[in-house]
Amino acid sequence: MMPNLKNLMKEAQKMQAKIAQIQESLKDKTVEAVSGGGMVKVVCNGQQEILALTIEKELWDEDDMEMVQDLIIAAVNEALRRSREMAEEELSKATGGLNLPGMF
Repeated sequence: MMPNLKNLMKEAQKMQAKIAQIQESLKDKTVEAVSGGGMVKVVCNGQQEILALTIEKELWDEDDMEMVQDLIIAAVNEALRRSREMAEEELSKATGGLNLPGMF
């Protein structure tokens, strides 16, 4: 019984190390989202950090600032959603599809 527990602990440590490695590598993986037909673009990494926000010049001349704000929010939310999906997909490779709470 004890050797099985030791093997289980070793496997858990290997999985933990692999998960930590994947989480670190997610800093360098990016996703992009756009709104307003490409007028607003957001780039986000796999750790849900916004890396870039691009707003086309035509929007700065827009009188409807509420619409511009909505486009920015839409692009940011979509980028964050895609980032979470990417992170979950990468982590599921390490966990064999197990859904481990608190990973993202």
